[in-house]
Amino acid sequence: MNARSLNLAAGILLVSLIALCVLWEAWLAPLRPGGSWMTLKALPLMGALFGVLKGRRYTYQWLSMLVLLYLVEGVVRATDAGLTGALAIGEAVIAALLFVAALLYARVTAPSRQTRAS
Repeated sequence: MNARSLNLAAGILLVSLIALCVLWEAWLAPLRPGGSWMTLKALPLMGALFGVLKGRRYTYQWLSMLVLLYLVEGVVRATDAGLTGALAIGEAVIAALLFVAALLYARVTAPSRQTRAS
């Protein structure tokens, strides 16, 4: 895969994860009726949004570590009953795919892999 397609995939996955986090905790299956403060868990992801959209390698590097927290939350909450469990599985899948896309993008764009024009 080339850097452009990985950047596009990571951008789509990041926006999807942000939307899932907000929708889940605000309307779909909040911890408390009427929404919860857990919607704030999307804020760290939003910090990476512009860096990912601009293709900044450094953003991908720290995002690959951050997204593991969302993967762990999804795996832990997947045992919950009902819609919460399904949303947690979705979060875990999206987070895992975003992790792979971020790692591959960081690898493809590594300075040691860039060709030099002589």
